[in-house]
Amino acid sequence: MQNKFLTMQELPLTDRPYEKLEMFGSRALSEAELLAILIGTGFQGSTALDIAQKMLVSYDQLQELSTLTLQELSAFRGIGKAKALRIQAAFELGRRSFHQQKQKVNPTIKTTQDVFSLLGEEMSHLDQEELHVLLLDCKCKLIRQVALSVGGLNQSFVHPRDVFREAIRSNAAALILVHNHPSGDPSPSRADIKSTRQLKELGDQLGIRLLDHVVIGGDESVSIMAIAGM
Repeated sequence: MQNKFLTMQELPLTDRPYEKLEMFGSRALSEAELLAILIGTGFQGSTALDIAQKMLVSYDQLQELSTLTLQELSAFRGIGKAKALRIQAAFELGRRSFHQQKQKVNPTIKTTQDVFSLLGEEMSHLDQEELHVLLLDCKCKLIRQVALSVGGLNQSFVHPRDVFREAIRSNAAALILVHNHPSGDPSPSRADIKSTRQLKELGDQLGIRLLDHVVIGGDESVSIMAIAGM
């Protein structure tokens, strides 16, 4: 019986992802075609494009695919460890480029919603807890964002001197701390509240205001300082 699958070389020239990218640029390619370029090769009966389409069908959004672990990506037939690592690296480059572009406009950060608009997409789906600091000038415009620590699933570790060292280096007038809860529940723990209070007191002594400490969980965010009445 004749094989019903076409190989990539048997596809029309304008349907081959590599050639289409070269002729028309990346914006002309579908998500499946872009992913197929990262995958590179298929297996007997399936092209790289077939594999990419199956991966995208398995998840409602590209965002979900971007959060898969190495093991989850490798579970797809035709995706080994090397291809899974390549896909993870591409997603991470995309995230970094997106957030660097956001920071170029020096947004004003004053509210919990401002923080979530800047970092919600980046931090809401992380599988580890991370602590970031937003360094601000005297008008609350963003100077830069620094990732201070990556902790376990339940807590992040950072020393107060690391927080204010970065602020002093950047000549920041104020800062906002941001961390995520991988559980999806943004409710702060007692430890979160205690450490925030200590950092606020230290910031007052140094003349660098801690404006807030925001917790991101899933599609929600909360202000520790508002909850604790600081």
